[in-house]
Amino acid sequence: MAKLYFRYGAMNSGKSTALLQAAYNYAERGQQVLLSKPEVDTKGDRRIVSRLGVERLADFMIGANDDALELFFAHRARVRAATGSPVACLLVDEAQFLSPRQVDDLLRIALVQDVPVLAYGIRTDFRTEAFPGSRRLLEVAHSLEELKTICRCGRKAIFNARRIGEVFVFDGAQVAIDSEHDVTYESLCGECYLAESGGRLDGERDETGGFSYRTAPDADFA
Repeated sequence: MAKLYFRYGAMNSGKSTALLQAAYNYAERGQQVLLSKPEVDTKGDRRIVSRLGVERLADFMIGANDDALELFFAHRARVRAATGSPVACLLVDEAQFLSPRQVDDLLRIALVQDVPVLAYGIRTDFRTEAFPGSRRLLEVAHSLEELKTICRCGRKAIFNARRIGEVFVFDGAQVAIDSEHDVTYESLCGECYLAESGGRLDGERDETGGFSYRTAPDADFA
């Protein structure tokens, strides 16, 4: 039985590089794979791009309202018609941007179609809240694997902090992929994230809708 794998990590942990390496490994053995990513990820346009400079065109993009299972069926048929070979694996980049329903389709591809699915993505956004797609992957994937990277202080990075220019921001839309407005991200450990946020973790809202920072009285997050 094929499985659904979720390989996650903070930004700069080599997720796209690992995906492209997996695709290369299959191709080296003469097997056909399909590569996909959500349309909302406009970085690299239709290409899956590694920070090491390696890239490859995605076989298909998944729109917000698309049926991922039907897309898989259509492109698997195309591959079989062109090569005479079955699809050995589906690899999905930036899987955090999928909807829970689309993640369920990935599970069906693995279980019903007997095709392994390797999904790569990040768990949480810049406010430390889980992306809906990542939450569902954590719930249903057969295998969870953390890809690690380090914070600027040398500890393991677990959060993804958002900057506009040189300023860290902690409010705004969950998805912002916008080089025009100088939106960038930095992978931080928990301690460095709290230092930049002034102790704030999302979800710590008080009854007025504001934030209640649960820190020691003499905590210093300057």
